[in-house]
Amino acid sequence: MDTKGPDKKERLLAALEQGMVMIHLDARRPGVLVPPHLRNEAHLRLNLSYRFDPPDLSVSDWGVRSTLSFSGTRFTVAVPWSALFAIASHVTKELFWMYPDDMPPELLQQTMVTSKVPTQEVVPSAAPAEARPRTVLREVPGEKQGDPEGPRDDPPTPRKGHLRLVK
Repeated sequence: MDTKGPDKKERLLAALEQGMVMIHLDARRPGVLVPPHLRNEAHLRLNLSYRFDPPDLSVSDWGVRSTLSFSGTRFTVAVPWSALFAIASHVTKELFWMYPDDMPPELLQQTMVTSKVPTQEVVPSAAPAEARPRTVLREVPGEKQGDPEGPRDDPPTPRKGHLRLVK
């Protein structure tokens, strides 16, 4: 069993009591059971909640098992604790736990690349396009949120209803 399993179990159960939870996992790890089209995902996110009224949601010493819906098709997923590397609560945004030791290596490398880019090189808009990284997008702290860069599109006009009253 994963040595962090009891901690992950306790935190997942606490977050589930609050409401919907997103678990982040490496679907390529041994023991993970997900739909075939998702088996090669290094960073798979699954939503769990007691409000989904899951018939078989179980959080045990081994990991998490539940029947979930993927594009309308139900599938029983199984996630061992060793494959789970983050837990996030949708209800309370401050409940987020990450386990870097269990993260896929490519995610760790991507994090290291983005954290080595100095903020002052990314923030100025006068920097030449060749000096800015093209493949990495990240949030820059301290930017003004309400300052639009250009004219915003007007919201679309509502369409007339297609239903009619039959007497």
